[in-house]
Amino acid sequence: MIKNKILILSPHTDDAELGCGGAIAKFVEEKKDILWYAFSTAEDSLPQGCHKDTLRNEFIDVCNQLKLNENHYIIDNYAVRKLPNYRQEILEKLVSVKNDFKPDLVIGPSLNDFHQDHQVIANEMVRAFKSSSSIISYELPWNHIDFSTQMFIPCKKEHILKKLEILSCYKSQVEKQREYFSKDFILGLAKTRGIQINSKFAEAFEVIRWIE
Repeated sequence: MIKNKILILSPHTDDAELGCGGAIAKFVEEKKDILWYAFSTAEDSLPQGCHKDTLRNEFIDVCNQLKLNENHYIIDNYAVRKLPNYRQEILEKLVSVKNDFKPDLVIGPSLNDFHQDHQVIANEMVRAFKSSSSIISYELPWNHIDFSTQMFIPCKKEHILKKLEILSCYKSQVEKQREYFSKDFILGLAKTRGIQINSKFAEAFEVIRWIE
């Protein structure tokens, strides 16, 4: 059973939507208490000519689409690809969130994710919450060599359609024509994970720790 207080960690503003946007839509529908922490607005990765606040504003658009207000998210401004320089600071912020929000479940990137920023968030997530919360990791196949599909969250079609809708808020990223933003990829992976558990659609997760 999914717990009621859920902390979602995004190294960059679009990571959690890509990894578990369907599950997030389901959590919102189920009225879970959500806190979403985005660590970098990746200003240095924006297409030429974009305002530096573009990804920040796009993330806020995502939250608005999900009817999450400013009490449900935190946006930090670490430089993209520089999170390894701030490991201790990030850990201290996560410990502060643990003490204030007291999440039952934490969802973040995989320990097997090879992006340097994702590695930092994954490792500090475990350090901060290993004794207090259940911890699972979302799937970003383009960043993994290994990923263990140990847990599945079934999704309805409307949850996956909502995932596509919120991803479309990232016009600056859609503009780059990355295949993992495409409708075919999002639907295909959700159908694949659904077939594995006899469901129409699903998203897969690694389990780092589960506390009942």
